[in-house]
Amino acid sequence: MRPSLLLRYAESISARPLNPRSVSQSLLPPIPLYRALLRAHRKLPGEMRGLGDGYVKSEFRRHQTTTNPVHIMGFLSQWSMYLSELLQQSSSPSGVRGKKMDPTVFDKMSDEQVGQLWEVMHASRGVWKSMEELEREGRGEGADGFEHPPEGEGEGGKK
Repeated sequence: MRPSLLLRYAESISARPLNPRSVSQSLLPPIPLYRALLRAHRKLPGEMRGLGDGYVKSEFRRHQTTTNPVHIMGFLSQWSMYLSELLQQSSSPSGVRGKKMDPTVFDKMSDEQVGQLWEVMHASRGVWKSMEELEREGRGEGADGFEHPPEGEGEGGKK
């Protein structure tokens, strides 16, 4: 593959221009990067750590057999950016807060990636509920404070 074509593919992965020479010098090999990500997750609250560890493990397992150098470089560079941002946020007094996704990155995602993002969003919603909301759900009350029958039950009993 021609270097110019490789560079163009690599640049399409991220919103920032990607210089292959600087990236290859700054990228950690997969196993040390994997370990550094799991170590960085130790500073997260328990629920976030569990969700993050599971996601990192599944993504690294899923990409273990990838042979395309462009995909490998993009994969490692994105995880390295995540790691540096996580370390920077965890050392700040306000803690880990996340950030809004760049629309150009969202536009470049495949349908499968958008589906994964949707699943992560729904899985993480339950993590951030307050104790009051969780107690209300446990009693069968909705967000409005009124009791709601479980799904599948109407006014006249079970369907």
